[in-house]
Amino acid sequence: TGESTNQLKLSIVASLTGAIRVRIVENLPRWQPDDILLSDGLISQPLSTISTGDSRLPIALSKYSSNSYLALSANDDIVLAVHFSPLKIELYRGQYLVISINDRSLIHYEQQLSDSQLVDRNDILSLSDEERHGGKEIVDFGEDGLATYADGTKEERGSSLDIGRQLSGINSYAESFQGHTDAMTRGPLSVGVDISFPSSSHVYGLPEHTSPLSLPTTIGSTVGKEGVYREPFRLYNLDVFDYELNEPMALYGNVPLLLAHGVIDGTSVSSGIFWFNPSETFVDISDNHPSEKFKQSHWISESGQIDLFLFSGNSPNGIFKQYAALTGTQQLPPLFALGYHQCRWNYRDERDVATVDKTFEELDYPFDVIWLDIEHTDGKRYFTWDKNVFPNPIEMQRNISSHGRKMVTIVDPHVKRDSNYYVHRIATEKGLYIKNKDGSDFNGWCWPGDSSYLDFTDASVRAWWAEQFETNNYQGSTEDLFIWNDMNEPSVFNGPEVSMTKEAKNRLGIEHREWHNLLGMYMQRATGEGIVRRGTKLREPDSSYLTSYLNAIGWQKEKQVDIPKNIPRSFVLSRAFWAGSQRFGAIWTGDNKAEWGHLAISTPMLLSLNLAGISFSGADVGGFMGDPSAELFTRWYAAGAFNSFFRGHAHHDTKRREPWVYGEPYTIYLRSFAMLRYTLLPYWYSTFYLAYKLGTPVMRAMFVEFPNDANVLSMDDQYLVGDSLLVKPVTEAGATQTKVYLPAGSGVWYDLLTLSAVGEGTKNGAEIVVDAPLDKIPVFIRSGKILPRKLRLRRSSKLMFYDPYTLFIALDQNTQSASGLLYLDDEYSTAYLTDPLQYAVRSLVYSNGALVNANANDSVGSYKNSNLVERIVIVGSSFIPKRVIVRQSNNEDRELVFNYHNNVITVKKPDVNVSEDWLIVFE
Repeated sequence: TGESTNQLKLSIVASLTGAIRVRIVENLPRWQPDDILLSDGLISQPLSTISTGDSRLPIALSKYSSNSYLALSANDDIVLAVHFSPLKIELYRGQYLVISINDRSLIHYEQQLSDSQLVDRNDILSLSDEERHGGKEIVDFGEDGLATYADGTKEERGSSLDIGRQLSGINSYAESFQGHTDAMTRGPLSVGVDISFPSSSHVYGLPEHTSPLSLPTTIGSTVGKEGVYREPFRLYNLDVFDYELNEPMALYGNVPLLLAHGVIDGTSVSSGIFWFNPSETFVDISDNHPSEKFKQSHWISESGQIDLFLFSGNSPNGIFKQYAALTGTQQLPPLFALGYHQCRWNYRDERDVATVDKTFEELDYPFDVIWLDIEHTDGKRYFTWDKNVFPNPIEMQRNISSHGRKMVTIVDPHVKRDSNYYVHRIATEKGLYIKNKDGSDFNGWCWPGDSSYLDFTDASVRAWWAEQFETNNYQGSTEDLFIWNDMNEPSVFNGPEVSMTKEAKNRLGIEHREWHNLLGMYMQRATGEGIVRRGTKLREPDSSYLTSYLNAIGWQKEKQVDIPKNIPRSFVLSRAFWAGSQRFGAIWTGDNKAEWGHLAISTPMLLSLNLAGISFSGADVGGFMGDPSAELFTRWYAAGAFNSFFRGHAHHDTKRREPWVYGEPYTIYLRSFAMLRYTLLPYWYSTFYLAYKLGTPVMRAMFVEFPNDANVLSMDDQYLVGDSLLVKPVTEAGATQTKVYLPAGSGVWYDLLTLSAVGEGTKNGAEIVVDAPLDKIPVFIRSGKILPRKLRLRRSSKLMFYDPYTLFIALDQNTQSASGLLYLDDEYSTAYLTDPLQYAVRSLVYSNGALVNANANDSVGSYKNSNLVERIVIVGSSFIPKRVIVRQSNNEDRELVFNYHNNVITVKKPDVNVSEDWLIVFE
């Protein structure tokens, strides 16, 4: 406790999901967002005390005096021990101690100053532009935060004058950085605590960083070993120009989720914590303990509260479920968003766009979305078009959509300060901007020059922003136009660390330091609401659809109501993110480079994001900055085809790199990778459904699927898409072969293209060497799985809608069985959210020589379509059938034609509907 008037209070609540919430707060109120956590994840269950002698009491607690701690339990598996002096909180799962809070006594809570203790700090100012830049005329600021002067010179890093003279003699906690000063009005407010994972050998999460999947240590150990990193992991959203690899430095977004995992006596133990505090946070990782299975962390946040959610389970999937109940699951994207996206800063004009689209058509090359960067606007005024080069935007979009494709335009958070620009004029009149500490509108420098920034933390501002996407406001837009939110960390070129001063305030007077990390997510949310509002207004202007849609996907908490069935889903890409961003769209890893190291690090970066619930994520194919060689671009394109979000993008200073610019044979290679992606769209879509329904990752680290195999716990150069496809990107120049690890007990794996058996995951696992020429990425089907695909070549996903399916069945060698899932809906609208007639989850099971298609046990969906199964391919069968018969509930038995070649059974034209029940028997 601090002063008697400002004591700290501890509360512990158990949720129905199994998560435990631990909060430490002071009497004086501190700001905390009230619209991030979902109500379903906060439903509590009683905690009962456990007395000495109770069989549920872990043996490890017997060494403590019974009156020195309080043991609590919500179920038979979980016991929470609260030790009184010193304070320590332990979470046991069975006999395993999985989480320990404050076992190193590092807890601290800097309590805020009361009103009577505050001093006037209005005289603590940052350097003026005159002082900082020596009187030179500023004509621009770069994304690196440095000024460009009228005389042609540029500001040098660290050249700003020392402002210590301004602070001397002032009784304050003010801090200065590169000419910027933070007065810290209420004094230091930091909170922190140490959290250990005594049963875990590895920890994961804390995206976004360019670090390995298994997080390296940041401080030394008892054996004299230094930490791998010299600095803690920093969680603070920043526009980082030219970011470095293998660093814990802050990047564009973050999720304060730490997962832990270990294998004890062949049994996996998983746990995790969610640090519900959006202020700037630092996390140290160490293994400063004699046990190899004892990871430690130390969390420090600049302000906010100590508010923790503790998770535990037998496998990572249990952790995903508990976390998803709190922050939501991945939005189910429209199918087109899972296709290939072609982007560049910038396509010059309508003719350039038409030429790119036409070339894809001529090459029979599939792609779904073409993107326009900031140069398409009228002077960086978003929601406008440069009429000199884009005079007919509606016609341009209609030409694109005639091929089944969509367009994306960029809309950034900075609003050009121009009284003739309607967005700025109205935002000023309504008082919608973030404020300086003196109450004036914040003015920072970004792409348009002088800019102000909307307060997206305010629900009424988000609602106003959403209205701007209606077609009568966003002139020149159509329903085939979707949105890209960039620079929303927020990026302020002349601000501290290329961002906004922490003393800026939202409309409620809350300082920017409290909600900085949330701004990008709030913007993406508002933009997504805008896309939905646009579709609503075009169909039912007076309906209550928008609110009900937000309810249905967990964006708001009010009661659901019926909604129209034909409203398009939103697609919004954001660079900045925080916990919960998965509900609102996709993210990407920012301004990467055309280098082999950036290709290699993209996999662990994306796997970390997936662990944190953000499955719809990707890295710019080819690298945003620099010019990739043909080999690098080809390898990156192959890898991108097996990332959740698949987009090629490039800086305006780079050479053009549409997939045909390298010539042959590279165009053939790239086209084959794109085609492979499109044939797998039914599987991708079904896997995204599971992410939406259950919170499971789409791109899965090896330990997620094989938690008992100690060999995969730090593996991050190969991964699974869903539970069925093993992917090993090639990330080294000149490579023609690569090593692939087949996990322990995983059975036989089959090459995706040739269907030949490549090896078997034996009892102890097996490493194999596979050929990896430039025209191939090693991808393998897991035995015991059924893979739905569409094999007919189309030039966009929309044109595939009525195409038939091919089912690839890889039988388990021991059980001669396999299973899979196929999710069906209209692939575009929101109807699936509330109407069971608009979706279906089909269970595909092969067992005892029969393939059964039926509704999944836990699904009430009954959507019907006209798509047939045109082919069934089976590998790994222990017998060659004499005949194959299809049995449907409304038809007589029908014998099917099949052949057997190279250990593969192929059944031709079964012509059964994928949305109906049927049985195919292999006699």
